[in-house]
Amino acid sequence: MRDFDVLVLGSGPGGQKAAIATAKLGKKAAVVERRDMVGGVCIQTGTIPSKTLREAVLYLTGLNQREMYGASYQVKEDITVADLLARTNHVIGREVEVIRSQLTRNHVAMLPGMGHFVDEHTVEVVDGSGRELTVTADKIVIATGTLPARPPTVDFDGKTIIDSDGILALERVPQSMIVVGAGVIGIEYASMFAALGTKVTVVESRERMLEFCDAEVVEALKYHLRDLAVTFRFRETVAAVERHERGAIAVLESGKKIPAEVVMYSAGRQGMTETLQLDKAGLQADKRGRIQVDEYFRTPVPHIYAVGDVIGFPALAATSMEQGRLAAYHACGEPVQAMSTLQPIGIYTIPEISFIGRTEDQLTNDRVPFEIGVSRYRELARGQIIGDSYGVLKLLVSPEDRSILGVHVFGTGATELIHIGQAVMGCGGTVDYLVDAVFNYPTLAESYKVAALDAMNKIRQIERLST
Repeated sequence: MRDFDVLVLGSGPGGQKAAIATAKLGKKAAVVERRDMVGGVCIQTGTIPSKTLREAVLYLTGLNQREMYGASYQVKEDITVADLLARTNHVIGREVEVIRSQLTRNHVAMLPGMGHFVDEHTVEVVDGSGRELTVTADKIVIATGTLPARPPTVDFDGKTIIDSDGILALERVPQSMIVVGAGVIGIEYASMFAALGTKVTVVESRERMLEFCDAEVVEALKYHLRDLAVTFRFRETVAAVERHERGAIAVLESGKKIPAEVVMYSAGRQGMTETLQLDKAGLQADKRGRIQVDEYFRTPVPHIYAVGDVIGFPALAATSMEQGRLAAYHACGEPVQAMSTLQPIGIYTIPEISFIGRTEDQLTNDRVPFEIGVSRYRELARGQIIGDSYGVLKLLVSPEDRSILGVHVFGTGATELIHIGQAVMGCGGTVDYLVDAVFNYPTLAESYKVAALDAMNKIRQIERLST
């Protein structure tokens, strides 16, 4: 007899759901996690802190209200890091309580410390005091997550040169900041600090940012960030960072020099697998610390699973949760379906971006005909009420069978609105459903009907001309 049916390494979104799903199936589950990291990176340094920080920024700056009350409107003058972290720390504390309660209520054992493999069924847990505990399990789920990747040539000091985790340790809101990398995390933080009045420069080696997003939406985001005084340096690479007493100077390969108080590197994420001693379980990770899995999240060792950011794309809290649940079901012999490929993407920039399905570029490259339906927030009563004149919702519709091929939203509540499109697409619905549906008024959700009517009018026009 082994100690547990399923042992989970990590208590982030994937680990939580794997452990709780195991317990719900009547199996004995345990989670290995450090005492100060309950909830994993998601709760402690990643998703929840950054999104709460964003909410604090929006509230304290009054940014969303300036269209109504003027460009100088602000809820609080001289916003400090303490102001921002007060809300963040409160939410982190509450979320940790919720997770502890859920695990306790479901009789999931908490094993404090860091675990590493002894063999393919055995894990040794070492807590902060050096005490060791050896446990065995029939099935093991690796959900250790990631940490910011740090280029070896960069001298991080946690004050002047930081990674994304270092944001929460800043002593003050900097007057200027360089963000190296225009990925999701980099652009989210760039928009937050720009809203606070920080002069932000984004340096990106590629020709554009967020290449997986709709090009028109990305252009709209760039316009708004430039309006917040963000400077973009595309096709540029940071060759060196010179640290000085009052800040730093980033030296680009092109010879340009950019001064700033703080330089934040957003160079992707690295899987937290280095200390797991995977080789003792017959496993290995790639150079980014990621573990290979099949459609059921099994590693090459069939009774060991891996879920969440540690397996790579899409590396989202939402998808990690579902991966954890499905892995636990499969591990416990419960029938499962492969994870749906129709997943929403949410980017918490200011303003928000969210989409599901394919983009215009993807459809064009695949030679799939489509029609576009657009709704602009400024034409909706709710958009006028909340003062959002820039938001837009775009539907990509097949003129052949009227199915919805993609939904792209930019503006207030984008990450919430996207789920209406997800539900219609997931159930095989067509644009006709949105045309015929009655939406509450005034709401932003009404934008679906406006966009659907726009698409249908264009499709009808083509049909009339073709007959």
